[in-house]
Amino acid sequence: MTSTKVYSAEIESLKQAIEEADAILIGAGAGLSTSAGFIYTGKRFEESFKDFIDKYHFQDMYSGGFYPFPCLEEFWAYWSRYVYINRYQKPPKPVYEDLYQLVKDKNYFVLTTNVDHCFQKAGFSKERLFYTQGDYGLFQCSGPCHNKTYDNEKVIKEMVEKQRFLRIPTELIPKCPKCGKPMTMNLRSDDTFVQDDGWYKAAHSYQAFLNQYKDKKILFLELGVGSNTPVIIKYPFWKYTMENSKAIYACINFGEAFAPREIKNQSICINEDIGSILSQL
Repeated sequence: MTSTKVYSAEIESLKQAIEEADAILIGAGAGLSTSAGFIYTGKRFEESFKDFIDKYHFQDMYSGGFYPFPCLEEFWAYWSRYVYINRYQKPPKPVYEDLYQLVKDKNYFVLTTNVDHCFQKAGFSKERLFYTQGDYGLFQCSGPCHNKTYDNEKVIKEMVEKQRFLRIPTELIPKCPKCGKPMTMNLRSDDTFVQDDGWYKAAHSYQAFLNQYKDKKILFLELGVGSNTPVIIKYPFWKYTMENSKAIYACINFGEAFAPREIKNQSICINEDIGSILSQL
């Protein structure tokens, strides 16, 4: 691993950029939660899903979520555990809390593809968050027959508590209150994803933030964004930086920290663990 000492100058530059910015737009991807300890493989996966691994030989938590389970009782036994440990438990490491301490007194907004609710658990204001890809904490109609989502904390915890032999009780299978079809997770995976009123309100807030600071001294702080969905955060951040000579683009991402040469003089790239850098900042 590259020593953080190599990036001492970049860390100081980023610290200065945070202090001097009129506004900070945080773009967060899966790498941020990975740094916080939300690992979908290894010990964490094996301890939580040993029975499913024994039966289906799953290699990781994520791919197991796509398995065509033979019945909804088994589907929700898996997914209730999945949601419980990734949405209703806190990450093992205080990476999100460290980030919040850095920006809590600044004018910030968060754009994220993460669906684990870690920002709000760390203290970030709901009004300053745009979860573009959904939320593990929400159900929607699988149809969908209407554009509304439903909080799932109570039923998820009951599923976890009452499941036996890889199945939940049939009466706990969530059904749409309007059409009676099975509910599903509010996660963007195809064209059935529900964008409810809260989603559109957050999208409007994000656009308003951009419009307000597009010509100001704004820091685009990209954390853990990979190459799966670069059109949501990475490419727009590059574009906005190139269009504003006062803007700074900063990227912290272990193994994937880079910027186009067109914005080289406005960029701070740190190829290191996000949590390590945030703790130093």
